[in-house]
Order: sequence, then C-alpha cells, then structure tokens
Amino acid sequence: MSRLTTPASIDAAPAPARPLLNAVNQQLGSVPNLFRVVANSPAALEGYLGLSGALAKGSLPAPTRERIALAVAQINDCGYCLSAHSYLGKHLAQLGEAEIAANRHGRSLDPKAEAAVRFATQVMHARGHVSDAEVQAVRLAGYDDAQIVEIVQHVALNTWTNYLNSVAQTEIDFPVAQALAA
Repeated sequence: MSRLTTPASIDAAPAPARPLLNAVNQQLGSVPNLFRVVANSPAALEGYLGLSGALAKGSLPAPTRERIALAVAQINDCGYCLSAHSYLGKHLAQLGEAEIAANRHGRSLDPKAEAAVRFATQVMHARGHVSDAEVQAVRLAGYDDAQIVEIVQHVALNTWTNYLNSVAQTEIDFPVAQALAA
C-alpha cells in the first residue's frame, strides 16, 4: 500500500490536477498510479508533465529515453519505474527482452545507444561530476551538446520519479519487472 494518497480516480484528485490527469488518460488510455500520486501536488504534476513533454520533443529517440530510464531505475532500485519502463520499453519503444536486460545493467546492444546509457550511468554514479574523457566518449559516439544536456535531464527527471516512488511506495500497476540474475 502506498504511503502517500493515490487518488482512486481523476475526480478524487485535487481539482487543479484533474485536467492534467485527463490529458494523461487521453494520451495513455489510463492514468498510472505515479501520475495519481504526483497529482497530490498539482504544481508538481504540471512541472513533471511539462518537463516530460518538452523532453519528448528533444532529439533523443524514444527508445534511447527508455533505455536511460531503465538504467537509472535499476541504479536507484525503483521497482515501480523498472516495471513501468520495462513495459513501455517493450510495448512502445519496441525494445526486446535482451535489450531491456542490457539497459538495466547500464549497457545497450545498440552501439550508439550504448554510449548514451553508459554516460547516463556515469552521471548517476558521479552525481554529475563526470570526467572530460567521459564527455568526449559520448561526443565521439555521435551525441552533440544538446543531446548531452538531454541525457543529463533524463537522468534528473527519472531520478525524481524513482525517489518519489520510493518515498510513496507507489503500488505497481504494470507487470512487475523481475529481479536481474546475478
């Protein structure tokens, strides 16, 4: 059971959050528990949706964004986000099981995506204090400065949802991701 209120429906959410949750429902066909927990603060929900929407317009492809989300969720041990992004990675970004497993290990089977995922994990582990060589490696893989900024922003946004779900103990409403094999 969640430690923070999860409104049972859009109508049970705070009034200012309802139009935002209706938009999520229209886009996804449902309102996952994460969004309903965030709706406790309509300002936080507006910020989350705004930043998510802006990043979706960025230059990183959706599969790479999901790969980063999986790597970050694994590092932060967020069961909710591992489950959500495993599902989204498979069904929306068309990532295979082997790729999802690689992403959770901070890797990718795709050579270009490998550099982005590796850099995202370096940002996580170093808390942003990456080396010149690490920045140069992601550049050499074909990522420009705008994409490097987006990778860092995806790390930050996913870390926020990981932390919120850990604090809230958000009930997982996706197929539960299995633990990685040792």
